[in-house]
Amino acid sequence: MIKVTMDGHEYQNQAMRTNDGGADRRLRNILSQNAMSGKYDTAGLLNGLLGLSGETGEVSDMVKKWIFHEKPLDEEHLQKEVGDVCWYIALICESMHWDLSEIMEININKLRLRYPDGFDIQHSEHRQEGDV
Repeated sequence: MIKVTMDGHEYQNQAMRTNDGGADRRLRNILSQNAMSGKYDTAGLLNGLLGLSGETGEVSDMVKKWIFHEKPLDEEHLQKEVGDVCWYIALICESMHWDLSEIMEININKLRLRYPDGFDIQHSEHRQEGDV
């Protein structure tokens, strides 16, 4: 590995060599395709994903401060934030026209196949082909 000393400006220039600048075009294309077909609610999906990311960050931050900053854990507040996580998951499902109950069932079936006798590290580190 080559050690390179650079400032933020140089880093940005180097990093953007891997940015083709086509994100806006691809987003407009997928939005117009889905608007015409009605297959997915892309804007709802993006809202759900960004909201989920923000809310999981809030949950993580509360637990971090409880453990590492020795702040008292406000369980009622934590429950509300976990509820917000659930809301965004429901929005993602709605945007993709999925039933949340089916998603939950798919997840439990996946876990039963992966860990037939409960969690163990061996199964966790050595998954079968196709196990995602």
